[in-house]
Amino acid sequence: MKLRFSRFFPLWAWLFAGLLLIAGGVPGSAFAASAATPLTGRTIVVGLDDNFPPMGFRDEKGNIVGFDIDMAREAFKRLGAASVQFKPIDWDAKEAELNSKRVDVLWNGLTITDERKKQIAFTAPYMQNHQIIVVAAKSPIANKAALTGKVVGAQTGSSAIDAIEKDAAVRKSFRSLKTYGDNVAALMDLNAGRLDAVVLDEVVGRYYTAKKPGQYRVLQDNFGTESYGVGLRKSDAALLAELQKALDGMKRDGASERISKKWFGANVIQ
Repeated sequence: MKLRFSRFFPLWAWLFAGLLLIAGGVPGSAFAASAATPLTGRTIVVGLDDNFPPMGFRDEKGNIVGFDIDMAREAFKRLGAASVQFKPIDWDAKEAELNSKRVDVLWNGLTITDERKKQIAFTAPYMQNHQIIVVAAKSPIANKAALTGKVVGAQTGSSAIDAIEKDAAVRKSFRSLKTYGDNVAALMDLNAGRLDAVVLDEVVGRYYTAKKPGQYRVLQDNFGTESYGVGLRKSDAALLAELQKALDGMKRDGASERISKKWFGANVIQ
């Protein structure tokens, strides 16, 4: 049937109805609702490893807290999100969790790498990190060269694994590389003598070693410097642009610095 304007249905009403159809009748990403506030009234789901202090972890009451948690809450509040849900995921399958839309972003000390860029999009780096080497306090190991013939541990799916593999000569010298579901388990095995060293993110390693003075030692050598960013689906370009604006605004007005000082005692924002 043809539609026809009439004196009983003015032009402005037809235009308004058309806008409603455009806004509500086109399938696609939830983030397309508004270019200015892509998350207005919506809940965003953040995928994370909930055993990665001080970036994201559970406190003594079981609540998920941390530096990245506070950063995410502030950023998505600025984008108009109704709430933020933090969802623990299998970190080894994080790209699949994101691209299958079980989570909306990955925000938990996520290292930006060329390999990951093939699968997901990243914000600009907001923090630098190193892959440090932790040994027992009384260990004779003094540098990377001394890892020859040793059993080294690292978290499955972490950037520590990538960093180790890039240093092919040192990696080949290991007796073995043992992987763990999280860094806590690896450090427990180090303390029990089942490992000779653990390679992990500096922010996590420093946090744990500070909590147990005299038990661990951080070597001066490391497996390189890297940068953290927030991971998004490549199809969510509009959300990426808005999130980057929010992060830039937090840096300009000092919000990210306040969060940084709360967790690190200093401004570590890049």
